[in-house]
Amino acid sequence: MTTDGLQESKSGFISSVITLLASSSTLICCAIPALLVSLGAGAALASLVAVFPQIVWISENKEAIFAISALLMVLGGILQWRNRNAPCPVNPALRDACLKTRKNSLRIYWFSVILLLIGAWFAFIQPLI
Repeated sequence: MTTDGLQESKSGFISSVITLLASSSTLICCAIPALLVSLGAGAALASLVAVFPQIVWISENKEAIFAISALLMVLGGILQWRNRNAPCPVNPALRDACLKTRKNSLRIYWFSVILLLIGAWFAFIQPLI
């Protein structure tokens, strides 16, 4: 750990942004197409696939996408846990920024977890029902 705690705060925030991007890929593969079809917007889904044909590849490889996303979520959670008590600078303005960044990164991380669970529901559980 560094003495001013800035490196730990930055790594926690960066890890939470990476987990957010990783969990968003699970939404693209599964939740958004399922939502469009359930709302009767199959034509909108077809247009979306025509514009972004990579969605089909992501959907075909959803197991790998979820495995990578889950691994990134675990790594992000480890970094969040490790940095939870990292020191913040003594300067009041920097300390407040450090604490705000730590709080925001934790919020982003839990939002990412929720997105991953929503994607997992539509990818693996909903088709079984």
